[in-house]
Amino acid sequence: MPKFIVYFAHWHEDFRLAELEALTLLEDVVVEYDRASYTSKSPFLIVEIESALQAAKLVRRGILVRSIVEYWGSGSTYDELFAEVRQKPEKWTEYKDSSFKFTVDGFGKSLSQEEKISTIESFSFLGFEGPIRMKNPSAEFLVCEEYGESSKPLSLEKPRWIWFGRVVGRGSRDLIDKFDVKKRKYLGNTTMDAELSLIMANQALARSGSLVYDPFVGTGSFLMTCSHFGACSMGSDIDGRQIRGTAGFRRGVDGINANLKQYQLQDRVLDTVVFDVCHNPWRDDALFDAIVTDPPYGVRAGAKRLGRKNGTIPERSLKVVDGKESHKRTDYYPPTIPYEMSDVVNDLLEFAAEKLVVGGRLVYWLPTVANEYEPEDIPAHPALRLVANSEQPFGGWSRRLITMQKVALIDADQRMSEQDSLARDPAHKNFRDRYFSKFKRGLEDNSVID
Repeated sequence: MPKFIVYFAHWHEDFRLAELEALTLLEDVVVEYDRASYTSKSPFLIVEIESALQAAKLVRRGILVRSIVEYWGSGSTYDELFAEVRQKPEKWTEYKDSSFKFTVDGFGKSLSQEEKISTIESFSFLGFEGPIRMKNPSAEFLVCEEYGESSKPLSLEKPRWIWFGRVVGRGSRDLIDKFDVKKRKYLGNTTMDAELSLIMANQALARSGSLVYDPFVGTGSFLMTCSHFGACSMGSDIDGRQIRGTAGFRRGVDGINANLKQYQLQDRVLDTVVFDVCHNPWRDDALFDAIVTDPPYGVRAGAKRLGRKNGTIPERSLKVVDGKESHKRTDYYPPTIPYEMSDVVNDLLEFAAEKLVVGGRLVYWLPTVANEYEPEDIPAHPALRLVANSEQPFGGWSRRLITMQKVALIDADQRMSEQDSLARDPAHKNFRDRYFSKFKRGLEDNSVID
């Protein structure tokens, strides 16, 4: 099959392959590549795809993909590159009379305009006679000099590798700006970064005809990004203030509905409701194609569930007002108790195993203490298979984007395997206490804490 260069954004490196593999399923495109050849230190990956049309289809909704390029040649020097390009003149003679454009990039070094012009002129042997068109050319060619990661990239005089080919498709990184939280009419302190929300929508295989649910909906970031890709979505939360807009950085703007109107997604977001997911009203059946969520860590937004500390109703709640006991009134708000992180995740997996259709995906964030994390800390369930585990580090702690797929139906009494066989607590156990006691002082960016 023909070779192509996937040109990744050099950001969230641990998420790139997981998203790429999700895109192969979303677009039904067969892709072959050597996983061992991938390195997080380079934004380039050679893949094999049946055609340029299939390659463009593959990346069209990619968030971590800048572009995909039909491979024409590469080398450690321009002489090596030119020698390979000259071996297949049938490729470039096809574009002899077409309008064209050259783009010259540098990875690890900023190239001057003079350097870029000199590089473009060195490709004159291709013999292109068509007009140069900077907007909407018939063919666009990319030259990228890869200098690699370096603390002093400008000190590098020669590139480590040079890539060349025809650009056949681009990702959807423009959506990051479209859904930028700074531009939203309504947001709160738990609003998820737009780029990560979009990546999660891809990981969840959100698409037209699918039903996506967020059980900790907050200000609704995942509803918007999943619905943008065509899914019908809905969410719930134990705290209705976030949904209604009576809590958050910008209040009095009709809450989540304000954002849905802003992005014209009212017809795809079915509803948002208020209840404790541990006492949910859903029927006992597989309902959802994906569950996408950011469970509360108990740091910035405390995790809560319905309950009482001593399990009894205090006398003040039994007081009769207007002929009704207080706890039976329609305006009564039931009490809540803290919800420990490991319990949240275990309950989430149980819920997903029951409510996901077979083949459906659970995509969620798991915070962990960095120096205590082990792969076996990831909660497991007999009905769910781990698909991807991508880390976003923050020094003393990390959060991991966990993607799981439902692979089997389960009996009503079939529960997830307990982690009490571990010789220690998992790295997300009592995360709130460990966060404040061990590494909060050294945290550089706590803006991402739930």
